Amino acid sequence: MALLESGEMYLETILLLSRELNEVRSIDVADRMGYSKPSVSRAMGILKENKYIEIGPSGHIVLTKSGKELAENIYDRHRTLTKALISLGVDEKTASEDACRIEHYISETTFSAIKEHMEKMA
Repeated sequence: MALLESGEMYLETILLLSRELNEVRSIDVADRMGYSKPSVSRAMGILKENKYIEIGPSGHIVLTKSGKELAENIYDRHRTLTKALISLGVDEKTASEDACRIEHYISETTFSAIKEHMEKMA
């Protein structure tokens, strides 16, 4: 099932938090994203229902294989697009914010071309 932008943002946030914390909880996601606990709880239910995450008995969130693959893909888009925008002279903060918006809508064809171009420049 294709996720909406918000679902992708949750997965990316869970991925990044899992790299920083031993265990990710809904409250960690809420704090990082600046969302209410009920909003995050609803989103976690949807992600779990669609088998992108598993929630342990103590409430800890773990990405499933498909959830992790999708989150890694989204984060790769974010990093690549941020670097591309910075290489064009955009300041880092603006580049990251704009990449965050673009990463959810850009076609795979266009993203692949940008990524290939950035790899050639490196």
